[in-house]
Amino acid sequence: MTMNLDETLAQLKALGNEKMRAQNTKHGAGDHQFGVRRGDVRKLAKQIKTNHELAQALWKTGNIDARFLAILLLKAKSLSADEMDRMVRSVTFVEVADWLTSYVVKKHPDKETLRQSWMDSDDPMAARAGWSLTAERIVRRPEGLDLEALLDRIESQMGSAAPEVQWTMNAALAEIGIHHPKHRQRALAVGEVLGVFRDYPVSKGCTSPFAPIWISEMVRRQG
Repeated sequence: MTMNLDETLAQLKALGNEKMRAQNTKHGAGDHQFGVRRGDVRKLAKQIKTNHELAQALWKTGNIDARFLAILLLKAKSLSADEMDRMVRSVTFVEVADWLTSYVVKKHPDKETLRQSWMDSDDPMAARAGWSLTAERIVRRPEGLDLEALLDRIESQMGSAAPEVQWTMNAALAEIGIHHPKHRQRALAVGEVLGVFRDYPVSKGCTSPFAPIWISEMVRRQG
């Protein structure tokens, strides 16, 4: 399906609903949104298929739903490292940040260089992406990572980190404890002392993001 920017925005607007707008707003989204269900965004993306030029135009609108759609239409390899960096830093809604990291940043050829620079960034969305990429490496490609140094850093920084950063920093802590038995007791101890997400509300049947609980449950499932 070939659509221009105006036609695509009109489609998104028609798919919007008040309940989704309210949910987005509750989780920190601003008013620049239509309130489109994520599943409907995915369906529209499948109809349009990859369209890098349209994706860039959608992204520039700043509309949350347009950005969700843009993420699914982008070609990661067509973005320079500087463009990728600017996109990550321009995000204002954490769900958009996580989609961008999952669907675009993780496919970018310069993601390791970006990961290292973002880890030291004062920008919360850049740091969130950096720690998300680090958590992925801890699981899939830990060679070359200094896990002890990462635990030191988490221990000293996570308690006072911005909420956007705490989430993925905590994920890195949990992944160290789950996948690296040598460091498990230290990871459990760090999580316990810091207490980050200890009282986080979870639905029945879901695992708490509190690292000691998360680590213990995942290790139990591994048998």
